[in-house]
Amino acid sequence: MSSERYVVLGLAHVRAAWFGEVSRWATSGTVPVEFVKCVSVEEVRARVSGGRAVSALLVDAQRTGVDRDLLDLARNAGAAVIVVGDDRRDWVSLGAAAQLPPAFSRADFVSALASHASPINRADLTIESETTVVDGGWRATLVAVTGAGGTGTSTIAMALAQAFAADARNLGLVLLADLALDADLAMYHDARDVVPGIQELVEAFRTGALAPEDVRALTFAIVDRGYHLLLGLRHHRDWTAVRSRAFDAALDAVRRSFRMVVADVDADVDGQERTGSFDIEDRNTFARACFTQADVVVIVGAPGIHGIHAMVRCVHRLREHGVSADRIVPVINRVGRSPHRRAELSRAFADLADSGDAGLFAHPLFVGERRGLDDLVSQAAPLPSALTRPIGIAVSALLDRSETNATSRAAATPLEPQRIAAGSLGSWSELDDDEAAG
Repeated sequence: MSSERYVVLGLAHVRAAWFGEVSRWATSGTVPVEFVKCVSVEEVRARVSGGRAVSALLVDAQRTGVDRDLLDLARNAGAAVIVVGDDRRDWVSLGAAAQLPPAFSRADFVSALASHASPINRADLTIESETTVVDGGWRATLVAVTGAGGTGTSTIAMALAQAFAADARNLGLVLLADLALDADLAMYHDARDVVPGIQELVEAFRTGALAPEDVRALTFAIVDRGYHLLLGLRHHRDWTAVRSRAFDAALDAVRRSFRMVVADVDADVDGQERTGSFDIEDRNTFARACFTQADVVVIVGAPGIHGIHAMVRCVHRLREHGVSADRIVPVINRVGRSPHRRAELSRAFADLADSGDAGLFAHPLFVGERRGLDDLVSQAAPLPSALTRPIGIAVSALLDRSETNATSRAAATPLEPQRIAAGSLGSWSELDDDEAAG
């Protein structure tokens, strides 16, 4: 008797006919399957993360909690996901290996397992996790703006979005996304509506996908400033409704739908590896994903001992998260015009930020105090060019430098030898003397 069989986890409604059929096939030995019934999504998550090898996950499409995150978790654990249901959702595009109708036969079931799952030897305890293949293609430039509370982070993010929108190449395709846990951009734009926003966008990607025009339909056009606005969480506690994989898919879709994306986001990037808490990592999903993918990170600070200290602490936190120094633009907001004062602040930032590579940091950009700015912000009126232009120039210069460096590195990288299959370059034959002479 073969020692190999398929280990299949099942999740469905108790009254689902196919659930009982699969259980009977496994019990009678008519299919080489060890079928493990799960009573909840939490049990599925615990089993696929528990270290035991699993061949496949068989789930009901109508079961609450079956979404992109669950499929991704099972797939990364090496389990092929087979969704049972005849709804109109394309589960294969969400990460499922196959989709079966509710009245599938035993032959259909065995064929799906043979095509997509791997049998497990009884002596095996674990299997290798599959490598997630990320689809290529064009993505918008992502600029994350962050800083300590009260430093004017949201104002700088709005100014940067307006600066990008003034570029004819980005006309109508600039997005300002509110990804802070305490979202304030709706207030700053005097938004009358609180929906749709980031919650509706992420929810759409839990069990589906949206075309670029549908993504843009979930944003608000700020006509006077030339950019679109994606509203943030309605309450701080609403982060609990955001799934990490669904947010990753939503962020990717946003970057496919616009040319420039500016994200107003918190600087807290603590995760499970430092805190031992998956809840904290889930709470910081927005920040961790944004800073990992951002082309440039703008860190806003305030003048003074506390403001510079908070700014440098934010720099160190992001450096530990993996943000390279050459992607950081430090901005010190509400600074007077005194050259001596600005020189002192630059020197203080350089001294405190020194971690062996301080030379890679850009010099701080100083933004002066602007009278009447609160009135312009509350009315969603265009911000003064004296505010938007310097920020746009500084960030654009860093983006251009990053692209130039990347091109130079690619040109300087020696080509690796390539393995050539025999006969793939054609055939060789000796020329006769006349042809050789010619």
